[in-house]
Amino acid sequence: MKGKAAKFLSYYRPYRGLFAADMLCAFTAAGISLVYPLIVRYVTNHVLVNYEISEAVHIIIRLAFLMGGLALLELGCNFFITYQGHVMGARMEADMRKEIFEHYQKLSFTFYDNQKTGQLLTRVTNDLFDLTELCHHGPEDVVISIIKFVGAFVILVRINLPLTLIVFAFIPVMFVFAWFMKNRMNRAFRRNRERIAEINTQLEDNLSGIRVVKSFANEEEEIRKFQKGNRRFVDSKRNSYFQMAMFHSGLGLFTSLINVAVIVGGGLMIAGSLIVLSDLLTFLLYVNNIIEPVRKLINFTEQFQNGITGFDRFLEVLAVEPDIADKKDAKELKNVRGEIEFRDVAFQYKGSAEEVFHGINLKVPAGGYVALVGSSGVGKTTMCSLIPRFYDVSHGSILLDGQDIRNVKLKSLRDQIGIVQQDIYLFAGTVEDNIRYGKLDATREEVIEAAKNANAHDFIMELPQGYQTYIGQRGVKLSGGQKQRLGIARVFLKNPPILIFDEATSALDNESERIVQESLEKLAKNRTTFVIAHRLSTIKNARTILVLTEDGIKEQGTHAQLMKLGGIYAGLYELAYAGNPADGATA
Repeated sequence: MKGKAAKFLSYYRPYRGLFAADMLCAFTAAGISLVYPLIVRYVTNHVLVNYEISEAVHIIIRLAFLMGGLALLELGCNFFITYQGHVMGARMEADMRKEIFEHYQKLSFTFYDNQKTGQLLTRVTNDLFDLTELCHHGPEDVVISIIKFVGAFVILVRINLPLTLIVFAFIPVMFVFAWFMKNRMNRAFRRNRERIAEINTQLEDNLSGIRVVKSFANEEEEIRKFQKGNRRFVDSKRNSYFQMAMFHSGLGLFTSLINVAVIVGGGLMIAGSLIVLSDLLTFLLYVNNIIEPVRKLINFTEQFQNGITGFDRFLEVLAVEPDIADKKDAKELKNVRGEIEFRDVAFQYKGSAEEVFHGINLKVPAGGYVALVGSSGVGKTTMCSLIPRFYDVSHGSILLDGQDIRNVKLKSLRDQIGIVQQDIYLFAGTVEDNIRYGKLDATREEVIEAAKNANAHDFIMELPQGYQTYIGQRGVKLSGGQKQRLGIARVFLKNPPILIFDEATSALDNESERIVQESLEKLAKNRTTFVIAHRLSTIKNARTILVLTEDGIKEQGTHAQLMKLGGIYAGLYELAYAGNPADGATA
């Protein structure tokens, strides 16, 4: 708990001056609000009683100027609190958002394999907004409430102790009531956050897959699923609103009871000549200065529940340690040749009881060209994902130029590897922006050269604005073959010594496949290359073909050697081209 409080307070550190000014303004505004009833009491008890009318008028006019000045000062303080205080909150929110976004970048594939995008987005948006509202309003509400509450108590005690005790007898009961409701509201608001995160996840999933939804004409099914989540959210909101209604209606009851107590008690005391009418009037004016702080403090508990729930969820993410990170003595990779060696490698996902594969022993020379084949689920993509350390091996080791890749810095390792996947991810932006992602400081000439090498320049020049054409999120305005060529151009620009082609042509038509295949072969020249093959015809010329099973590498050799062996590879090849042997012959 102490560590959480220290972490929370650390976000104020860069804005100490602004925070101090905000608190000073809150202190001043609260103090001014205590002055007005005292001026009323002074006028009624002293000025109107002890001075002639003309003199009283002059004094009241001077007091009016004083109160006007106080009102202007209060205006300035409230303006500063509302404006600069919110700016401070926005800056703190930006700092937190930066911190959690940077942390997201450090986390490995294992984390994202078990998370929903909508849930992660909620941590950066809704949760942080409520948290920064607490950061801004929380301290000033507490300061204002304490000053008004304590100030009113001291002043009222000096006016009439018995009536003050009657009024303040209600306060402990009010706070006990608030404390009783605290945990119930906390649970309700946490459930709200979980439900809205579920809705965000469902919405993000639907919008990302809207083309699939429409192609299957399943709009009604998506609406049904969304409505189910929406109803669950309304149910959780209903429960939280019930708790809020209990809160505020209970507070209203206590407010009414305090006013009744002041009127009845004060009336009886006036009848008994214990206080004068002006003192009862002052008491009634100060009742608001007592009730408002209580209301603020109770509202603060609600705000605190919202904010601290968001802070807990924020800390949950920050507490996740990257399972793949640089060692303290990790070295930079330099002068990479590209020799890759697997030594008795096994892998299994965290939480899984079964290994994806084991006993992988393989040595690929620099510039070697290796193709991986096998049935779905045997771990071809996973095996290649171990090379850039998207996952770490469960057993054994992987060496690059004789160095265990766990002993080198991640960035320098991944800088040496280019990956072309089946589903190329293109960012919302221009063609040039997406190619330049492979080398952020590349010149325009380098971008164009990379596009030419990837056989992409011609189709780019036919686009409405050429390299400045906006291609939409995920490149929706481009065909599959065009997206693949932009992905290849990106890797050409990166110019790494090691390549991984993950079924890069399996989703393309024959013409697009031929063009992309030419680009891939050009890219692979003189680079260590791993090809995960879906279409066996595309790897017939590979120097080494590996047949992967759950038990490791079962067959290894050239296409001709494996066909002659008549084993798993030959069976896969014959099955793939049994209906059209010409495809296999001419590929």
